[in-house]
Amino acid sequence: MLVRERARPEVVRNRPDAWRLAVATVCFGAFMGQLDASIVTLAYPSLRARFHAPLAGVEWVSLGYLITLVALLVPVGRLADARGRKLFYLYGFVVFTAASAACGLAPSLGALIAFRVVQAAGAAMLQANSVALIATSAPRERMRAALGVQAAAQALGLALGPTVGAALVATIGWRWVFGINVPIGVVAVVAGHFLLPRTRSRTPVPAFDWQGLGRLSVATTSLLLAVSAVSGLPVPPWAVAGLFALAAGAAAAFVRRQRRAPVPLLDLGLLRLPAVGPGLLGALSGYLVLFGPLVLVPVVLVRAGGSELLTGVVVSALPAGFALAATGAQRLLPPAVADRGRCLLGAAVTGAALLGMLLAPVTPGWTALLLALLGLGLGVFTPANNTMIMRAFPVAASGTGGGLVNMTRGLGTALGVALVTLALHLAPPGGVAPATHRAVAVLLAAAAVMLLAAWLSPRRAGRGR
Repeated sequence: MLVRERARPEVVRNRPDAWRLAVATVCFGAFMGQLDASIVTLAYPSLRARFHAPLAGVEWVSLGYLITLVALLVPVGRLADARGRKLFYLYGFVVFTAASAACGLAPSLGALIAFRVVQAAGAAMLQANSVALIATSAPRERMRAALGVQAAAQALGLALGPTVGAALVATIGWRWVFGINVPIGVVAVVAGHFLLPRTRSRTPVPAFDWQGLGRLSVATTSLLLAVSAVSGLPVPPWAVAGLFALAAGAAAAFVRRQRRAPVPLLDLGLLRLPAVGPGLLGALSGYLVLFGPLVLVPVVLVRAGGSELLTGVVVSALPAGFALAATGAQRLLPPAVADRGRCLLGAAVTGAALLGMLLAPVTPGWTALLLALLGLGLGVFTPANNTMIMRAFPVAASGTGGGLVNMTRGLGTALGVALVTLALHLAPPGGVAPATHRAVAVLLAAAAVMLLAAWLSPRRAGRGR
């Protein structure tokens, strides 16, 4: 039936590497999510020309997607814990793929933004369950390696996005920036049906907390709008202040609601688990550091006279280093180095790379080297940090935990882009160097938070009860 999870074929279920097949299937969603995040910005000029819209309007193609995604990750994870993670994951691919096709056929900018919101709903169903599916499929001793493979798939999608996007826009047009998701989505739905395991442990939801969802949506939407406004959107100061106030008020109202609701959207007690609070803080800071340079470096190098092709090669060093460390650290680092130690090492390398960016000259060679080192540090930190978070959650709450991790990633991504954009926006004409130093200083502060979060994490983190 369409509302029940189907078991894997017995020939798949009995394979000793069945968990690897499940992880590979989840990587489809991880790859597509990051490819879509980095490919769309390449279509901005074509969208402005096609729809005769200003850049502030075209930015909503990304902003509407991100706002919807961040608002839905936690509630979708909560529902998936109750109804079945495989079921939500497969339907997420169906929604994401259909909405991608609609985006490619959009007749107007307003329609495109509306279809992107629907696409984000499908992406939330994917991302809220991706970490949970890996955590419940992989053996406990292989979870860190499995999460590293997923992180590498994300980095690969992130790295290929600009190149693929530029090629598609230049050859067959901007509509195929969205159309490329369709064949990948069809393959992923078929693979997921046969290779993903059914949900074994569920948490029933007697009643859904719609009030909590509304307050969470208002809080996240207002915060992202406010951060985007101070980054250069033409919004009056009083409106920006009002958005920040609305975000703070809605967040406080959400916390009060979760403490009093008979069936809360988010069990706040889970945030008090030893590894969860510091882990989520580290995850937010880590993704802030990961996405900030993707905005900063192209602007700086192009203003310094570098070509777009050379800039693309230099920027690719960051996700390449991330993918290399995320997949290779499991084998290269001694088994005695536990997750907390890996987080400390990764945060230290990240901080050293950013300090080098403050001191080294802005040349393609130095920048590529330091970005690769930055990627290596983040690639060591992120899988280990995610592993500590997921091991702290009870098995029945894995979907909620995965939703929290991915919501934190979305907020970190938005803050990384917004804060770096703000630093560049506030720079005086010709003042690239001061803007660069301010932006790198912000990233260095985030790396310090990563190091602090790793230090505050428990030395031994096990599965929550």
